[in-house]
Amino acid sequence: MDRVLLSHGSGGEETHRLIKSLFIKYFSNEELNKMEDSAILKSPTEIAFTTDSFVVSPIFFKGGDIGKLSVAGTVNDLAVMGAKPLYMSCSFIIEEGLSLLDLERIVVSMALEAEKSGVKIVTGDTKVVPNGFGDKVYITTSGIGKVVYRGLSAFNLEEGDCIIVSGTVGDHGACIFSQREGIDLFTELSSDCASIWKMVEPLFESGVRIKAMRDPTRGGLAGVLNDWAESSGVEIEVNIEDIPVRKEVNGICEFLGFEPYYLPNEGMVVIAVEEKDTERTLEILKGTDLGKESKLIGRVLKKAKGRVVLRSPYGARVVIEKPSGELLPRIC
Repeated sequence: MDRVLLSHGSGGEETHRLIKSLFIKYFSNEELNKMEDSAILKSPTEIAFTTDSFVVSPIFFKGGDIGKLSVAGTVNDLAVMGAKPLYMSCSFIIEEGLSLLDLERIVVSMALEAEKSGVKIVTGDTKVVPNGFGDKVYITTSGIGKVVYRGLSAFNLEEGDCIIVSGTVGDHGACIFSQREGIDLFTELSSDCASIWKMVEPLFESGVRIKAMRDPTRGGLAGVLNDWAESSGVEIEVNIEDIPVRKEVNGICEFLGFEPYYLPNEGMVVIAVEEKDTERTLEILKGTDLGKESKLIGRVLKKAKGRVVLRSPYGARVVIEKPSGELLPRIC
């Protein structure tokens, strides 16, 4: 057999064979290998808990796949709350007929990405739906992490705080769209899909005062900044010239009629820090593999009815509205 069958989701011999020959093989650890109904975990005193689902199309893309994305997305949601990733669950909803080689490729990708941040996949589930009732594979995850840096919140921003991005804006969204639509012009365009824990961990250990941190997935940079401005009741000003954007992403945005700050990332963070810690934060980020293109892009100006303002090189100021509608469906 080289494809997933309905019997792989029946709970019988085929299910157990699939679990042992694929999931246990690549995710193997003490908790998972017991194959109990629940994993018994040692809980630290304070934990972060997150859950997410992944339905990206296509399931394989430049820079990653749905498996890598599911692990990185879960790790990143923990990391931006100051939590060291410890444990994950993953549930697969597989369409009948999916190639077992493709499924193995996804599982291997998940195992490799989990290893990078040290997170363990300790429990999960597999369901198979009839052909035509899904789209190859969907993955749902939950993650538990130990809180090592406390107090990160969208409600923390104050006048004078600085806004930093750890890399170029809009890479993932532009990549997914270009591959989905078969636009071969932008062959160098790749998703930034990656787990950010190793990049932000040195920040948590450095003593810098971080106010808030967020990974700009759906809604992109504009969504994050508008959430922060509304939650903290402040005005945030961003200099358009300082927002780092790859030329390939700009090309896609011109084609779509979008602005890059509305497109999602999957391996970049937006950080708000006290002004006195800005240079130290940039220094630490640029010393990591993922943070080499980190940049200061703006500041919190004043208490206000929360809004985000974009300043042009000529001094004009334009309000960046919160994203509305579904710009790019199924990007994660």
